[in-house]
Amino acid sequence: MSDALAYLVKARPEAMGHYFAFLKDAGKHLDPKTRALISVITKVHAQTERGLRQYLKRALAAGCTPAEVLDALLMAFPALGLAKIVWAVDVILAMKLPGFELGALGAAAEAGQSPGAWHDVLAIDGFAPGETRRLECDGRGLFVHRVADDDWHVYDSRCPHQTTDIPHLALQGHTLTCPKHGWVFDIRSGDCIAKGTSPLTRWPSKVLEGRLLAQW
Repeated sequence: MSDALAYLVKARPEAMGHYFAFLKDAGKHLDPKTRALISVITKVHAQTERGLRQYLKRALAAGCTPAEVLDALLMAFPALGLAKIVWAVDVILAMKLPGFELGALGAAAEAGQSPGAWHDVLAIDGFAPGETRRLECDGRGLFVHRVADDDWHVYDSRCPHQTTDIPHLALQGHTLTCPKHGWVFDIRSGDCIAKGTSPLTRWPSKVLEGRLLAQW
């Protein structure tokens, strides 16, 4: 939130409350990823760099892949035009976010994996309910938490704040703390419980023939 917007919220809380309620209600029938991508497009249209950085991170936290972000920008070409799309890509590349490198996008295409491909994470045998592990899978850091026998949570290891890759030593019991700015998460739900507001990115998962698969 900009300093000016924060000022207005404090100076005119009732009026601004109606504004934020309108924004929340306006997209209530959209899934989180679609809402996030639309928000990214609006910031590109206005060429608001701070807003683009903020909402791009929200889109990634909502489960959008780098390829989906690029697709959304290109699909909005009639409204944005090439100049604004190039401006947005310059901002995105300067953020050095994982997955936007040409190598990462090219490797996925070369391997025949489209965005949203299923990845073999681990064998579920010996993984107890309530247990959490950090591991690497196909170039991506993950935290895997088994809630119950048939209930698994697979999270991106990157903090949704500034995409810091959170190490395994940051996990104490069920509490995961990002070492950069102290955002604290409950690994059982992925919710941010201190400092920040955005949850961990959770990838869809399923068990097939004794193996845990995750999709991103």
